[in-house]
Amino acid sequence: MRAVQVKAFGGPEVLETADLPDPVPGPGEVLIEVDHVDTIFVETQIRAGWGREHFDTEPPYVPGGGVSGTVAAAGAGVADGWLGRRVAAFVRGGYAERATAAVTSLTPVPDGVDLRTAAALAHDGVTAQGLLGVTGVRADDRVLILGASGGMGTLLVQLAKARGARVVACARGGRKVALVRELGADAVVDVSAEDWPETARAALGGSGADVVLDGVGGELGALSFALAADGGRFSAHGAPTGGFAPVDPQEAKRRDVTLFGIADAQFGEADVRRLRTAALEEAAAGRLRVVVGRVFPLTEAAAAHRAVESRQPVGKVLLKA
Repeated sequence: MRAVQVKAFGGPEVLETADLPDPVPGPGEVLIEVDHVDTIFVETQIRAGWGREHFDTEPPYVPGGGVSGTVAAAGAGVADGWLGRRVAAFVRGGYAERATAAVTSLTPVPDGVDLRTAAALAHDGVTAQGLLGVTGVRADDRVLILGASGGMGTLLVQLAKARGARVVACARGGRKVALVRELGADAVVDVSAEDWPETARAALGGSGADVVLDGVGGELGALSFALAADGGRFSAHGAPTGGFAPVDPQEAKRRDVTLFGIADAQFGEADVRRLRTAALEEAAAGRLRVVVGRVFPLTEAAAAHRAVESRQPVGKVLLKA
């Protein structure tokens, strides 16, 4: 089968197309004929060699976790009813035409949801739904969202609004600001303006955000921490800037701000299925709009990584197997 391998840590050019043996599903596993593959920023960072204290990935490896596709074969102990079903799943080595997955990790794709949309929700739908639960977003909360025009940010804006929160969304540049406003944010702040923190605070009502969802990290994340209200919640789950927001735990304690990190966005298998199912059902019902900015052929995985790293596309970047 055709797959994409990382032969050594480095830039996007280290992503190489290769012919590999078809994977064979073991007991309790299925073989998925992959349709679309999710791409997330952390995959570009792992490819470059970042975060080796957090990830045990070593070259050569096939990147990619979230996929959508059709069950083509089943291993021992798997019910025949799975054959031919459209599914979304986490796999190991998703940048490939075929991948195996534990049957317990599969989420059926409902009628009315295409496999491109399902791939876009395979990872971000889980994380977005999970973050709102972990941070306890509820009606009338003032929620500040950084990275609001990205794949997960666009979902967070809509899902937080659906819970009745007042959403102040941060994006960069006119095109992204317009998209986030279209998705229903109560106020949108362009972080390319030097005075964006003051603009955001005014939009939040002066006293700050009950919940800050920081999917950016770095300096922007640090500035957003100052916008969290005393007694609020701050989630530093994103690091596309190269590092998570540098938050002083003692300052957080003094202000009674509850901190959440990337570990709080890791969910067990049962929760993943529950959260992904909820996201897919929202999409099927027309209540959740999935924004896909670019789709690249599998053989152009390097170009897809460059697009993700440039942060130019709005919404998701996907691969078509």
